[in-house]
Amino acid sequence: MATLKLADALCVRGLRKRYDDHEVVAGIDFNVPSGTCFGLLGPNGAGKTTTLRCCLGLTTPDAGQITLNGHAIPQDSEAARERVGVVPQFDNIDPDFTVAENLLVYGRYFGIKDSIIRARVPDLLDFAGLGGKESARIQTLSGGMKRRLTLARALVNDPDIVFLDEPTTGLDPQARHLIWERLKQLTARGKTLILTTHFMDEAERLCDRLAVLDHGHLVTEGEPRELIAAHIEPQVVEVFGDEAAAWAHSRGTLGERLEVAGDTAFFYCRDVAPLLAALADAPSLRYLHRAASLEDVFIKLTGRELRD
Repeated sequence: MATLKLADALCVRGLRKRYDDHEVVAGIDFNVPSGTCFGLLGPNGAGKTTTLRCCLGLTTPDAGQITLNGHAIPQDSEAARERVGVVPQFDNIDPDFTVAENLLVYGRYFGIKDSIIRARVPDLLDFAGLGGKESARIQTLSGGMKRRLTLARALVNDPDIVFLDEPTTGLDPQARHLIWERLKQLTARGKTLILTTHFMDEAERLCDRLAVLDHGHLVTEGEPRELIAAHIEPQVVEVFGDEAAAWAHSRGTLGERLEVAGDTAFFYCRDVAPLLAALADAPSLRYLHRAASLEDVFIKLTGRELRD
């Protein structure tokens, strides 16, 4: 039996956006199949937020074609956003309303009857780990609670597609894991997630497919494990210490590739046995032996320099 091909929730072709003499998005193409989690990764200033704003019809592109949930963007942005939820990078919960009132007022923007919204509130709050907080004032909530309320608010219209701009920034590990679990539940229910994040472990856990942007260009796209296999040697040894850089440069041939950043040397290897044997004779150095990760791919493709 032939495999049923999912329709694309989002299709972007030739997207360009320039501010003055700086091209922020430089002709990118990507598709997001329905019912999947798609990651849009990149350093600060890579063009991620501008791309999301163009896809939502909040910023008008200079060129390109965007189709969101079957609607042409920006021409049919209002109709498209009726079935879209958004978790912004920074929480904008109204402090003058209670938890439940925030959901009620937000639902009215979609023309949903108050009775329907009130009926949804308990399930939305349970989903966000905020059960019993209906009457709580926003000032009494922790940062993690506010972030989870922002997620619940994004689901008030039962959207087909949810855009999440760095949804776990600033959260403690417990809150991050709870949100990861909830996002996986959404894709299991057939929702489409479009995610930006600076946490590569988050992207590796959640994303079925992802694209890496840098300086407005799409530099690679694929499934996380495929990208790791394609771009990085399978084993990494991180060597730490004041003498690590000098020691590593004198033994650079022990790995296929060597990078030094500060007091850490990164050996990228296919066979780590010779390197580990050499480290056994260097007790003053500490090291970590691990499998290659998506973060290694990200650093290789976008560099280690700081971005503002």
